[in-house]
Amino acid sequence: MIDVRLLRQDPAGVRASLMRRGDPAVGEAVDSALELDRRWRSVVTEGEALRAERNAQTEEVARKKRAREPADELLQGLKASAERAKALDAEARALDEALRDLLSRIPNLPHAAIPTGTVDANRVLRTWGEQLSFAFTPRPHWELGESLGILDLARGSKIAGSGFPVFTGAGARLVRALANFMLDLHTTEHGYLEIAPPYLVSRATLTGTGQLPKLEEDMYASPKDDLFLIPTAEVPLTNLHRDEILEADSLPLAFVAFTPCFRREAGAAGKDTRGLLRVHQFDKVELVRLVRPEASEADHELLTGHAEAVLRRLELPYRVVELASGDTGFSAARTYDLEVWAAGVGTWLECSSASTFTDFQARRANIRFRPAPGAKPEFVHTLNASGVAFARTIAALLENNQSADGTVGIPAALRPYFGADRLRPR
Repeated sequence: MIDVRLLRQDPAGVRASLMRRGDPAVGEAVDSALELDRRWRSVVTEGEALRAERNAQTEEVARKKRAREPADELLQGLKASAERAKALDAEARALDEALRDLLSRIPNLPHAAIPTGTVDANRVLRTWGEQLSFAFTPRPHWELGESLGILDLARGSKIAGSGFPVFTGAGARLVRALANFMLDLHTTEHGYLEIAPPYLVSRATLTGTGQLPKLEEDMYASPKDDLFLIPTAEVPLTNLHRDEILEADSLPLAFVAFTPCFRREAGAAGKDTRGLLRVHQFDKVELVRLVRPEASEADHELLTGHAEAVLRRLELPYRVVELASGDTGFSAARTYDLEVWAAGVGTWLECSSASTFTDFQARRANIRFRPAPGAKPEFVHTLNASGVAFARTIAALLENNQSADGTVGIPAALRPYFGADRLRPR
């Protein structure tokens, strides 16, 4: 969450920054937070003054008793003020709880360097690779997957509903190959520590990364246990060090995990939901970094490069898009999307988002570090990126590597993991 001290010091600046997100309700939330904070500070100040007065009265009662002087009036006043002190403490706790709840619903401040606007203001920073031309009309991945016998959307729908694909035979092997390839790349060449996290997480864990309370309706939940299926491995990985104070020489911490991801939202009905374009369950290799604040911006570029390396090894044309303020996620300050070209559907498909969250998540999850021995702890900065998500990456692999005879080539970097150089119709 945003720092309440910054809100006090520069309310106009915070409001102006948040208004770049294009949501008028954010400005109202800032005003409400300022009023709650003003009331909380007023109550706390009154409580502190009352405690000082009670301490002085208590000392006076003790003096009078030592001097064998009557103290009934003072004792009666102390009894009355005790009730007032109790009421002030309760009011301060309620106001603090209300303020924290409201702050948890206010998004991060967008980075000053990102463009202002919505989707139309997103800007392409760079591209890699060439969009292939075919001597035939390239087929979409859902047709290729069916003819190759590797993708069974109908049976997935029968088992769980639409948006839950089933990979069969060589398709399941392709998923396994991609996971091993990406994990090996990130652990051996990029220095990440592999983690196998739980797929169910607590409410506190999702609050720490910012999915709750805003996105609760998008979660798959187990109400009896108050647990949620993870929407991304970012959630458990970032929370590994929740409520901890790290030593400076332990930073940066870099984690990678391969997990399924579960999300209710799947977009509006229509062509954008076909095949693997929008699904409720998908596999993903996730990268998370905890860093010192001064390293945050450089690590964002480094992290993005690690995700790009996957697409380059897979020989997939892609572009890096910087999101505008109104298209940047709730917890993020700055986001680069990696969009891969898919020839069959003839469009760019997002397969990774690389984001820096500044201290927004760390403040929510209380992840701090000690800059030097004995120094006051500070909040780390958190970053994450998909390294990368499988569904749309598989769609692009199939569509970009198809041949007129119905076979699909396997990129050279993936062949040792897959065990063949082509997928062939069953």
